[in-house]
Amino acid sequence: MRDFAETTMADTKPMIYFDHNGSAPTHPDAICAMMPFLTSAYGNPSSGHWAADPAKTVIEGARASVAHLIGADASEIVFTSGATEANNMAIKGVCAPGKINGRHIITTAIEHDAVLKPIRALRAQGAKVTVVPVDHHGAVDPQSVQAAITEDTGLISIMMANNEIGTVQPIAEIGMIAKHHGIPFHTDAAQGVGKIPVDVKALDVDLLSLAGHKFGGPNGIGALFIRKGQTLTPLLHGAGHENGRRAGTETVLLASGLGAAANALAVKNQDHVRALRDYFWNTLDQMFGDRVVLNGHPTKRVPNTLNISFPGHIGADILATMPHVAATTGSACHAGCIDMSHVLIAMGKSVDIGLGAIRFSLGSENTKVEIDSVVQALSNTLK
Repeated sequence: MRDFAETTMADTKPMIYFDHNGSAPTHPDAICAMMPFLTSAYGNPSSGHWAADPAKTVIEGARASVAHLIGADASEIVFTSGATEANNMAIKGVCAPGKINGRHIITTAIEHDAVLKPIRALRAQGAKVTVVPVDHHGAVDPQSVQAAITEDTGLISIMMANNEIGTVQPIAEIGMIAKHHGIPFHTDAAQGVGKIPVDVKALDVDLLSLAGHKFGGPNGIGALFIRKGQTLTPLLHGAGHENGRRAGTETVLLASGLGAAANALAVKNQDHVRALRDYFWNTLDQMFGDRVVLNGHPTKRVPNTLNISFPGHIGADILATMPHVAATTGSACHAGCIDMSHVLIAMGKSVDIGLGAIRFSLGSENTKVEIDSVVQALSNTLK
């Protein structure tokens, strides 16, 4: 059986995977860790008998590994089905039913839908929402957050790194502001964990969401960091799993993979990926000059993300000429209409730039040969 990376189209063009922000390949250590739970280790960790003990040990080991990765205590980690559930759990847990009316929430216009939509749902129930702006690099000014705070502010939710453009937000500065005012501070770190160092204590965050499949863990599992002393109304009610914070039998299979991926990240160096990304951009810049535009902060970006635009072209049309390349655009097509990314709109990008956007997100297995191949394909398309 061929490896995914070696699959070819009609055995002519090697498949190139540049969509690690969408989902990263499962780390070999995670695969090895999960194998026993596909065959023989099937005990319920909450059952209290001989088959439960090994499962319980794995769950708690994985919890400790995730905690170590972000500088937390193991008791502060709750397993979820992914970052979407973790975001909903954090946002709705702070702004619980019966406490929504009049509650003020601060967020940004560039958040993932997994944050924007729960906040919109709360607004429909009576919450007040302030959406702070970003600059042309997609960065939030901490003073904008400071200026938005009112006596009713009950939550600040700002992503750590943007999934489209990679810009890293000044989370530590915002965390200091939130802490000074005694306001719970949540960050969606799905695109930060695994790409940049994350320490919840240094960042002064109270709630942090992460997704396993963004850094080599399996799909279907994530985690929410809940700082000691921070209480949430549970999103899921049932038995007392996760110390009563998230009902539902823990999935030992997925937790084992998440823990192994977290351990692998503890020794992972992103310099190689950063060098590849910079090589990619420099090559494009030299070839296309002012016909290509960089979207996102030039330096304060996660090391693997390159979002570019070819003004006067449609990103989806460009990618359609390279079906062997897995990448995404800065626009979405709905019923024949192309919509510009809400992130690029918030950054003040023109329609010409916004519709021509393409996101390439790299991983450690990518090579310069692959980058040269994509650059050549772009040249052939845009010549």
